[in-house]
Amino acid sequence: MQKQTYQSVDEYIADQPKEVAAALEQVRAMILKAVPDTEQLLNYNIPAFTLIAGGKREQQIMIAGYAKHIGFYPHPTTIEAFADELADYKYAKGSVQFPLNKAMPEDLIVRMVLWRKQHLNG
Repeated sequence: MQKQTYQSVDEYIADQPKEVAAALEQVRAMILKAVPDTEQLLNYNIPAFTLIAGGKREQQIMIAGYAKHIGFYPHPTTIEAFADELADYKYAKGSVQFPLNKAMPEDLIVRMVLWRKQHLNG
């Protein structure tokens, strides 16, 4: 089975199962709340949001939908900075898994995005 190649963030979200798509839309809205002027694009065939104009991979927040969780990729320094608050979630060096059976943590997500943006702008 060939993997779908998406042309836009909207197309990616629309192609996900209903519950996953709804959670992705929520997380996208949280990112847009934190960074209203973000550019939405695809990186590694998943939704990415620039934190500075024309931002490359290191200057983006990425998200992805999975069967049981939303993958949130804010950058390893952000994960490190919020490690205490992420204790209830499965996380690794550069990613967090927000389970679909729980509400997406809006306050935490917005603060993580703002933190990363602030640290990019030095």
